[in-house]
Amino acid sequence: MTDLPEFHRLFDRRQIGPKPVELTANAPECAALARRFGLVSIGRLSARITLQADGDIIAASGVLHASVVQSCAVSGDDLPVTIKEPLTLRFVPERPITAEELELEEGELDEIAYDGHSFDLGEAVAQSLALAIDPYACGPEAEQAREKAGLNRPPEDGPFAALAALRKH
Repeated sequence: MTDLPEFHRLFDRRQIGPKPVELTANAPECAALARRFGLVSIGRLSARITLQADGDIIAASGVLHASVVQSCAVSGDDLPVTIKEPLTLRFVPERPITAEELELEEGELDEIAYDGHSFDLGEAVAQSLALAIDPYACGPEAEQAREKAGLNRPPEDGPFAALAALRKH
């Protein structure tokens, strides 16, 4: 038996309607996703998505909203971040990949394969959140932490020492 993703929202392509789909992660789902993505916490994760079927291909477009707390890349302090990310995805039927298809075109990068009649929109939103998180986000104390660690000082020797000496003059 396989484990389901933390934010599992299965949709049957045969039941797609004209109204946008609203997805909201509950507290346990947010906590599990925070662990998965190495975040301090996720306070909110939601998305409003319009689905449009063209045969077996489903186009999904909308906006992801999230409130997360991540660690500052420099100081390690908690850094609250608000994310508003546009979503444009295509769900396509799963099929074997041929040798010619190993090289992807730009428009194919956001395609998500599904099997049967159902696709997991929640997991697609979760993966989109992971891509929207800045892994090098810095908080207001980052510069002070760099100075304290001596990372802002020019090198005393080495290939850039001569350049640093010229800046002093």
